Amino acid sequence: MAICLSYVSFSFLKIHNSRSNTRILPTKKQLLIACNSGSDPDEGYLLDAPVSVGDGFSFSGGKYSDEPSPADKWFEQGKIVKAHAVAGGSGEKAREPIFGLAMSSSSQASSDLFRWFYVESGSSSAPPVVLIHGFPSQAYSYRNVLPILSKTNRAIAFDWLGFGFSDKPQPKYGFDYTLDEYVVSLESLINEVSKEKVTLVVQGYFSPVVVRYASNHQEKLDNLILLNPPLTAKHAELPSTLAIFSNFLLGEIFSQDPLRASDKALTSCGPYKIKEEVAMVYRRPYLTSGSAGFALNAISRSMKKELKGYVEEMRKILMGANWKVETTICWGQRDRWLSYEGVEDFCNKSKHQLITLPMAGHHVQEDCSEEVGNIIAGIVSKRART
Repeated sequence: MAICLSYVSFSFLKIHNSRSNTRILPTKKQLLIACNSGSDPDEGYLLDAPVSVGDGFSFSGGKYSDEPSPADKWFEQGKIVKAHAVAGGSGEKAREPIFGLAMSSSSQASSDLFRWFYVESGSSSAPPVVLIHGFPSQAYSYRNVLPILSKTNRAIAFDWLGFGFSDKPQPKYGFDYTLDEYVVSLESLINEVSKEKVTLVVQGYFSPVVVRYASNHQEKLDNLILLNPPLTAKHAELPSTLAIFSNFLLGEIFSQDPLRASDKALTSCGPYKIKEEVAMVYRRPYLTSGSAGFALNAISRSMKKELKGYVEEMRKILMGANWKVETTICWGQRDRWLSYEGVEDFCNKSKHQLITLPMAGHHVQEDCSEEVGNIIAGIVSKRART
């Protein structure tokens, strides 16, 4: 049995079994590295492989399986929608930034509009609720919230560009992962998935991006619900767990490590204990292509550079006289990344509703999914009655 982990962006594999062997398979377009257990030369998987291959493996404790993984099952529940034009639109094939090698098909973005993955549940005629994951995470974080909301709402959870099953374009190939680009792309996506007014629910460090969008489109919103958003000056500094991904060279290496990029990012910020079948879904993008790691590295640098200004702007917007959207802040009080200090004071001054969740950490939708689902459903139904 071979355990294979991708540690660096050029598909380097470290094998932890003396009987295992590694085959390097060059092609005209890309360099693929395959690992197998040694007994069967045809048994193996490819890193940065074509979609048809990369989407076929599951990774659990170093085991290779031909059976559908939890990530496969999650993907089957979703849809792909095209939104936000590819900047430039030259159709040039993306190359990885270290050696300039051509990326495989799974690392190439569309040539016209980006492809976004989303999961939808509930009646199409019910009030729409758009669930927006944080950084770094996936729409999968709302998997247990969706069934609760679907009873009374049309619930939509999507993956940001660079995360989950959505496109992960190489920086400089149509999308550079700046916060301004995320604001504009969010507008395009929401226009595609809903023609009606929506309730927006956003968690964590993407909250300032969503508030910027919302401030320019208040007529599109029924409610805004923020889950552990960065609200104070101290919150504008990324925790070391995330800041490491923005470092020169070290960031490129660590962003290709699925355990750092997914497991550690989820478990270091609160009481959340990740199960192996859940971890498999979060690791999936980093195991199937180097593009996920390159995207993580790029957005980390943007967050480190731009987050402070965005947080300051968000505070002004939410406390300003021109802000008319009903706003609720839900706060997991066991958040190890964002301190509760200053949160209650902000809500008192801005006159926004504050709901505290004593047992939840930063990723409240993971820690207290049922409670969060009921809170969102209650807010939406109350708004519908007024």
